[in-house]
Amino acid sequence: MADDKTNAAAYWAANVRLIAGCLIVWALVSYGFAILLRPLLSGIPVGGTDLGFWFAQQGSILTFIGIIFFYAWKMNRLDRKFGLEE
Repeated sequence: MADDKTNAAAYWAANVRLIAGCLIVWALVSYGFAILLRPLLSGIPVGGTDLGFWFAQQGSILTFIGIIFFYAWKMNRLDRKFGLEE
């Protein structure tokens, strides 16, 4: 019984670490690059516009979609590691 609780606690801790890491990356891209660092990135052209505008319009959305696939891939590995795969 205690081993099950330890295993569940380790699984949940790994899941929370993964979620926190994904949220940090998304916040860095969507808030940091698109808003805070936009003046610094404005001189770099990408597709007819500057890099700061690109991050604000497409970059944060594409990053979020990439994070969704990354999270699903890592959770499948985490499930296999803890014996919880479907």
